Amino acid sequence: MSCAPPEHAPEANSRASHEISRQSRPLLIVLSGPSGVGKDAVLSRMKQLGRPFHHVVTATTRPMRAGEQDGVPYRFLSPEEFQRMLSEDGFLEWAVVYGNYYGVPKGEIALAFSRGEDVVVKVDVQGAATIKGIVPEAVFIFLTPPSMEELEHRLRSRLSESCDDLALRLQTSHEEAQSLPLFDYVVINHRDRLDDATAQIDAIISAEKCRVQQRVVEL
Repeated sequence: MSCAPPEHAPEANSRASHEISRQSRPLLIVLSGPSGVGKDAVLSRMKQLGRPFHHVVTATTRPMRAGEQDGVPYRFLSPEEFQRMLSEDGFLEWAVVYGNYYGVPKGEIALAFSRGEDVVVKVDVQGAATIKGIVPEAVFIFLTPPSMEELEHRLRSRLSESCDDLALRLQTSHEEAQSLPLFDYVVINHRDRLDDATAQIDAIISAEKCRVQQRVVEL
C-alpha cells in the first residue's frame, strides 16, 4: 500500500501554514486591583524590561502628589479640561473616585492598535467593570496583595492619605476583592518580588497570543 500523501495535501498544508503563521491581533490588557497594591510599580518594571506594549496614561483631576509629574503616573487635567474631553467622547471609560475624575483616553488606544501594538490600561475595579461592559474581549487581570494586612501596611507606608482616606481605601479594597469573577486572571504581587508578578503577566499575554480563537477588540 502506498504511503504517498494525497495530491491535494501540499495545498492543504500551505493553507494550514498560512493560518498558523498569521500575526496575532493587538490585545487590550486591563490591569486593576486595590489602591496601593503596586499597579504602577508593575507597569514601570514591565517598561524597564522592554516589554512591547503601549501604556495608556489615565487622566485625572486629582492634585499632583510629591514626586509625581504630568504623565507619571497620571495625566493631570483641570476639571475644565476633563469636562471638555468628556463632551468630545474622548474617554473609553471615566468615573469619579474619592471625589476626583479619572478617565482612560480613547484616542491613544486606537492609535496604538493602528500600529499593531498591545495596549495596557490601569484602572480601578469600578473602571474595569465599565470597560468589561464596553469591550468584553479585553484581557482583565486583577493584581492583589498576599493579604489585606500587607495592603494596609503598604498604604500606611505611602504617607499620602489622611486617617479617614486610609480607612475609606481599606474598606473599598475589601469590597473590590469580591469582584474577582469579573476578571480573567489574578496575579499576587508579593513585596520585594516584583519580577514574579511581571513574569506572570508576561505568561498571561503569551498564552493569549497562542489562542486558537483570538480576541477581537472593537472600540
